[in-house]
Amino acid sequence: MNYILIVEDDIALSNGIVLALKEPNNVFVQSNDIAAAKEQLNVTAFDLVILDINLPDGNGLDLLTDIRKTKDLPVIVLTAHDMETDIVTGFELGADDYITKPFSLMVLRARVGVQLKKFRHSLADSIQFDDFTFSFERMEFIKKGTPIELSKTEQKLLRILINNRGNTVSRDHLIDSIWTDGAEYVGENALSVTIKRLRDKLEDHPSSPQYIRTVYGIGYTWAMK
Repeated sequence: MNYILIVEDDIALSNGIVLALKEPNNVFVQSNDIAAAKEQLNVTAFDLVILDINLPDGNGLDLLTDIRKTKDLPVIVLTAHDMETDIVTGFELGADDYITKPFSLMVLRARVGVQLKKFRHSLADSIQFDDFTFSFERMEFIKKGTPIELSKTEQKLLRILINNRGNTVSRDHLIDSIWTDGAEYVGENALSVTIKRLRDKLEDHPSSPQYIRTVYGIGYTWAMK
């Protein structure tokens, strides 16, 4: 599933973007200001952000700066500004693409597809930090030089947490993303059990986890040192 956050105060345009990008694998969250977008970013692991610059409560580039402090997900900036300095500033702050208004929704659709493909490709590379080396493409997981065997469910969970490390991922998002086999019902303890198994394999002290931490009432996070 592709979780896409649209930060746009023009409701008609926001709805038009949803219609243009509507596909079975795309899930949309629409926010009309920076405050609402920040709330969504704190509880949901998004795969892409479409971000307007001129918002009721501030400059979208400030939100882009905040996103880049902790997240590597692609951000496409929308703006009525077509001045070269605005475009350069957007890219310098970490925008992956920049589209000036008015624009073709078909062009936006194509650019979104390109960014999602790049994002998925980047996730296939090995990730190394602290005592861990994770390669989701080769399904190789190493801690302190020792290989660790993970089930497919544990791999899905780990991948989402790692891609959003330092940020809380909601229980609902984890369940929706991990159990995508069309099952009508997933036991409410399934996620808790998978979390415990992953902690047992990766944490030095599973009962006092250093990395996979619970954010009570919301979900889980892979804590940054």
